Amino acid sequence: MDYTITLTDVEKDSMDYITKDIDDWITNAAKNRARKAKNEIISLNTAHCNANGISIAVGEAAQVAQAYSLGVVKTAADVEKETEVK
Repeated sequence: MDYTITLTDVEKDSMDYITKDIDDWITNAAKNRARKAKNEIISLNTAHCNANGISIAVGEAAQVAQAYSLGVVKTAADVEKETEVK
């Protein structure tokens, strides 16, 4: 997936101070955060499956999908909706 962001001149100048390649820095930050979330989701899914005698799906993508389908995790948007309803 591709995402586009817009930086102001000041934000761009500020990013130039910390990196020679802003696009690479942003991409790395997003991918690293996604990796951390994936690892957390897989850990939560594994614990849930082990506690409930459920076979764990094979492969990272399948385990993340399983965590969502079993309700072990929810999207941030869904959590926010639930919070607003309460």
